Amino acid sequence: MIFSKGRISEIFQKAVDAIQSTIENETENYILNANETEYAEHLESKHKLDVPELHFDQVNADSYEADIPAEYFPRTFNVYEGKKYKKEIIQFFIPCSGNVNLLAYSPANFISLGGGGHFEIKGDSIVAEFINFSNNAEEINRNYQSELNRVYSYCNYLRNDIIGFNNSLKAHIQSVFGQRKSKLLSKNNLLASLGVPLRKKDNVPSTFSIPKPQLREKIGVKPVVHEKGFKPEPTLDNENYKKILKIINDVGKNFERMPSVYKDKGEEDLRDHILMTLDPNFEFGSASGETFNKTGQTDIQLRYDSSVVFIAECKFWSGPKNYLSTIDQLLGYLTWRDNKASVIIFVKQKDFTAILSKVEAETTKHPNFLSFVGKTDENWFNYRFHINGDRNREVQLAVQVYNIPAND
Repeated sequence: MIFSKGRISEIFQKAVDAIQSTIENETENYILNANETEYAEHLESKHKLDVPELHFDQVNADSYEADIPAEYFPRTFNVYEGKKYKKEIIQFFIPCSGNVNLLAYSPANFISLGGGGHFEIKGDSIVAEFINFSNNAEEINRNYQSELNRVYSYCNYLRNDIIGFNNSLKAHIQSVFGQRKSKLLSKNNLLASLGVPLRKKDNVPSTFSIPKPQLREKIGVKPVVHEKGFKPEPTLDNENYKKILKIINDVGKNFERMPSVYKDKGEEDLRDHILMTLDPNFEFGSASGETFNKTGQTDIQLRYDSSVVFIAECKFWSGPKNYLSTIDQLLGYLTWRDNKASVIIFVKQKDFTAILSKVEAETTKHPNFLSFVGKTDENWFNYRFHINGDRNREVQLAVQVYNIPAND
């Protein structure tokens, strides 16, 4: 019967416990090298619950005969205790989709209905049965509608509970993963500070696996880690990354506000103007004490030792092919885990809205594209990419587009 197995929160807790156990049982090597976003999405897809949907607009009816005990009959019937009599059973079939079995549980904050009245889970439907004692269609339908109203209300509460759990799942996974990773990093830092060589761990188990799906349609592949150890690497923190992008956006908007000043400038001139605005605003930088520098014709880089931790490339829009090549060029510079980058596009064409649409459409076609994160402004798109050959080394890529029309 529906709503009869206990509360849906029991299912939620089982999923939470399974997630905790899975992350705790991952190897240290895997936790330190895995792409956190990809791993969280993998576990989320494995434990996300399919919300059951009842299609009340597709209800159909049927009937059959069955032997009914005398005790079930109204007192107006002349029947004998202990005997059974054939009666017609009216069935109402409510088609369902999603995980129908979740309807066996009651909403998290409600006491179980203790069996769900006449409503029972059968295959991919909920079936309500009523004994036809009266041969009165109106009365049978009235009894069905009375119980249906209660079921409808409880189903909505249950659906909202499941949707809420699903919406919180990824954040919970990231929190558990982050806590385990922080502990491992703290342990590694402590061992490194002892001043003696660390013992090499042999026989590191393979980190590749195809997990057993919770439901047949939920088949996902766990992120693969190729490295056998973990080396702490420098990273530009997100707050400074956002500040850098904000300054670039402010300068780009200034280009748009004064087109007569900048319309004849080349890529390198516009790059230098952005660089001159960025450099005085930041004191952090590479081990050499430098902050931003230019190493190519149009790029702006922030380096640490011999590697790039932030790069911005300035280009005029000259079609999708060259745009994707610019992203290739950026990714070729980056080797660290958790890199940050920006592609700054100047548009001379008058149909600026059409170019923005092309940028959105073409970016997802790049082979290193992972996901779209969101817009900060109508001309500022944020994406997740990975460096060549390793999905675990992620690049945060901002694409910032500015309209600098050419002379008529």
